[in-house]
Amino acid sequence: MESTAAWYEKHLMFHRFWSVDDTQIHTEYSALRSIVVTNWEETIKMPINEPAPGRKKSQIQEYVDYYGGAGVQHIALNTQNIISAIENLRERGMEFLSVPDTYYEQLQEKLKSSKVKITEDMEVLQKLKILVDYDDDGYLLQIFTKNMQDRPTVFLEVIQRHNHQGFGAGNFKALFEAIELDQAARGNL
Repeated sequence: MESTAAWYEKHLMFHRFWSVDDTQIHTEYSALRSIVVTNWEETIKMPINEPAPGRKKSQIQEYVDYYGGAGVQHIALNTQNIISAIENLRERGMEFLSVPDTYYEQLQEKLKSSKVKITEDMEVLQKLKILVDYDDDGYLLQIFTKNMQDRPTVFLEVIQRHNHQGFGAGNFKALFEAIELDQAARGNL
């Protein structure tokens, strides 16, 4: 991961934008280390992830095994209206990872003490299974498709930003848990 990040910095003139390690992003089974690099205009962001040891095979290691090495695991698409985008994608048959209702119950409790106010209808976000991450300045909405091939190698992310430039670090655990449910259904967890 470090050498790949250095390659982006040296050859593409990218700089480090964000990073986390496995003490910050983990579940009971999976853990992740990540460095995000970006161009100087910050219009292109490349997360460089690697698995960290967990109790079982992490979803990052599963990707590497099925893909046959390192590669692009997902593509993020930015939208100005995530609700309409997801409704349209669902109508066309796109399948998304499911998030338990307890996620939204916990989220609403946490938001009570936050400076940030979510302008979208929380019931609609819950119905569509759109995740919310926030800090003191703003929030983002994001959702992830299920794998788009017969192998667990590529999926899409749809994201809408409201004065928040993060990557949904607060949602990684919910995402990992949803992916692990898919892994378990495939017999890989």
